[in-house]
Amino acid sequence: MLDIDLKNTNIIFSNKTYQKHLKEIENFEKERYFCRHDLSHFLDVARIFTILIQREKLDIKFDIIYSAALLHDIGRALEYKDGISHDLASIQIAKELLKETSFTKEEIKIIISLIENHRNKTYTNSLESLFYKADKLSRECFNCKAIGLCKWSDEKKNLKIKI
Repeated sequence: MLDIDLKNTNIIFSNKTYQKHLKEIENFEKERYFCRHDLSHFLDVARIFTILIQREKLDIKFDIIYSAALLHDIGRALEYKDGISHDLASIQIAKELLKETSFTKEEIKIIISLIENHRNKTYTNSLESLFYKADKLSRECFNCKAIGLCKWSDEKKNLKIKI
């Protein structure tokens, strides 16, 4: 069995502050008809990002990939409560949570950059653009009960299974 060290990812996931934000998002989105920002979404982003990185033959630790994915939308509850852009709120939360990990300063910079740019489709750095793509590809528009009500254009929707 392949054993990949996700020590820092698990430190983040088990953190009480992280769990509090995750639960708040769940509460805000329990009646949401559209895509949710839950653990399944975060893990889908991580797995798709891993595939895209491997396809490009880039070298990045799985722990960085999964930590960035767990954190990229964690500020959603603050957006719902206080109107703060969720990417900025996610960066705030991530900076605090990443202090509890053994990531280097350079690794933290990578994670923060991925979070900061996960909505930026014009970002040219390949890592950030792959993370953006993974976030969008994680959405199962082809299997969504709200597809007719979704504000995404048909060009943006994932109408086929793809990587």
